[in-house]
Amino acid sequence: MRAWTRVRRRARARPLSTAGPRACATEGLTVAALGCLPLVFVDPASGPWTTLLPSLATASLGLGAVFVTATTTALGLIAPHEAGLASGIVNTFHELGGSIGVALVSTLALTTPTPTPACLTAAYTLCTLTAAAAALASPLLVPRGRPHMTGGPHGMH
Repeated sequence: MRAWTRVRRRARARPLSTAGPRACATEGLTVAALGCLPLVFVDPASGPWTTLLPSLATASLGLGAVFVTATTTALGLIAPHEAGLASGIVNTFHELGGSIGVALVSTLALTTPTPTPACLTAAYTLCTLTAAAAALASPLLVPRGRPHMTGGPHGMH
């Protein structure tokens, strides 16, 4: 069982260790933006299985890659004795960012008592533009270097 866990961890971290955190963050955010883009053009006749599900799944795949990159980078570029503090900070900002994002998007989508297609289009446009802007900014904001994938209390074996 323990060997299988190590294999899974290495498989998840392989793109991060080979391409680096900047590339993984940029690519993940680009996938998220591309996943949100079709939602901008959704109309009431769009089917949930043909439009919503594939778009949201694609965006989620990109955001998942970004969360793994952020956590691994934050914990892999610091001294092992600071891992607890770094983990707390990363998780706090994940939650804070998610809360602010949901609040902004839902406020935009529900500017009228009943959601209209125009309100939903504005909300999905905000999601798409935010992910695209973050993808463009990530090469400038993500630190250089590769996270250390061995040892440490954060379980990166």
